[in-house]
Amino acid sequence: MGCTAETTAAAIRAAADAIAVNRAELTSLDRAIGDGDHGDNLARGFAAVITKLDAEVPATPGAVLKLVATTLISTVGGASGPLFGTAFLRAAAAAGEAAELDAATVAAALGAARDGVVSRGKAEPADKTMVDALTPAVDAAEAAARNGGDVAAVLAAAAEAAEGGAVATTPLQARKGRASYLGARSIGHVDPGSRSSAYLLRAFAAAAAG
Repeated sequence: MGCTAETTAAAIRAAADAIAVNRAELTSLDRAIGDGDHGDNLARGFAAVITKLDAEVPATPGAVLKLVATTLISTVGGASGPLFGTAFLRAAAAAGEAAELDAATVAAALGAARDGVVSRGKAEPADKTMVDALTPAVDAAEAAARNGGDVAAVLAAAAEAAEGGAVATTPLQARKGRASYLGARSIGHVDPGSRSSAYLLRAFAAAAAG
């Protein structure tokens, strides 16, 4: 089964739930090496997204992703709004006007999202940012799609890789963002943006698995 507007909206609802449930943890992680508002900001943004989806679900997966993007950009403070907003905006562009997305297109949308974050934040792997979760996720998703996996398999592979990537930020010294100001003191903490990215992908995977 492909990814329709309704299943995309369901995945976004699952993601909003995941952020709400893990809000305190994300804020705690950000308190250690950032502004201390990551979980609160994302939770507020996704709550606004759900309000809009409750009013009307757009007609295509791409339109759903664009709604998420514009809402996050307008409601999430700090660096997270522009970064996550850009990710969803690029994913929406990759999805195009299609009524249903296949596994290869979902993998391509993830790749476009990651590239958008890189373009916006100028971060590379090992800089201790969300790119450290997204890059292995994209690699795993593309491999799963090449190997004939369906949408659920592609997202499951992406989620597992993102979780590993987030954990792998712990020993890194931050080279981008607010955490970079701490120098060596940023070592020993999971990057909050990588953790939230992993939570989003796990939620998408769970929704796709039904």
